[in-house]
Amino acid sequence: MPSKIVDIHPHIVSRDTVRYPVTPIGGTRSEWSKERSVTLEELVAAMDEAGVDKAAIVHSSTTYGFNNDYVVDAVAAHPKRFTGVFSVNITQPDAPDRMRNWYGKGMTGMRIYARGSTIKEAWLALDDPVSFPAWECASELGISVATNMHGTGPGLEQIKSTLKRFPRVRLIIDHLGRPPVEDGPPYDAAKDYFTLGDFPNCYLKLTPSGLNSVLKGKATADTLIPKLVSVFGAERIAWGSNYPASPGTMSEIVAASRSVLRSLSDADRSWIFAKTAQLLYPVLKD
Repeated sequence: MPSKIVDIHPHIVSRDTVRYPVTPIGGTRSEWSKERSVTLEELVAAMDEAGVDKAAIVHSSTTYGFNNDYVVDAVAAHPKRFTGVFSVNITQPDAPDRMRNWYGKGMTGMRIYARGSTIKEAWLALDDPVSFPAWECASELGISVATNMHGTGPGLEQIKSTLKRFPRVRLIIDHLGRPPVEDGPPYDAAKDYFTLGDFPNCYLKLTPSGLNSVLKGKATADTLIPKLVSVFGAERIAWGSNYPASPGTMSEIVAASRSVLRSLSDADRSWIFAKTAQLLYPVLKD
């Protein structure tokens, strides 16, 4: 089993609502951020206990909207252990300026929160021309961009269009993009989704919640994970805990993740647990 673990999807929420006001995107706060949120200090302790070495902390859009201050302060407190993944409204004319601002404060990734537990339908299109300046800025600065847009239907076409138009942007698909794989091997129902593997700048984020949401019908971890590796390569798949949005302790999440990757080689697991993350966020390299 690989010894190095780098997490590209933990969240933190402060208890200080004066310094860090709660201003969720769409106006509705996520249930997890109210019921089982963790502070920076609690995340550090959980990572230490679970053996997680470094992390790209993902700003909680469903807590703070587009105010990334808490993650900025976390990175400043632990610059050798963390980087940050900020969010801005890419549909606004000032998006590139805001991106440069957060990037200048040590945030080396960006996330586009398009839909989720509090927003059921996507509120923007990834390939809307109004967002092109933001994508061009990401390309210029070398910012890896994550999105939770689904890799099916209109979302898939928007992802492919963006990958094609901005080939220098590393685009990370959160939670695997939730492909339709209930039919089981060889997973023909997801053939359109697997065309994402043709784009060398497309990466997958493997999270417990993303995997569990698609392991239905005839789909199993022991057949789906090797299929994903065969299409994308382990060097384009990175692990994220989704802690604490996903239930369980960090140690439990790490143990479960090791179990679902049991069918892979040590080399492939090393990529998924750490090396791909360090490629996406070079500041997290050893």
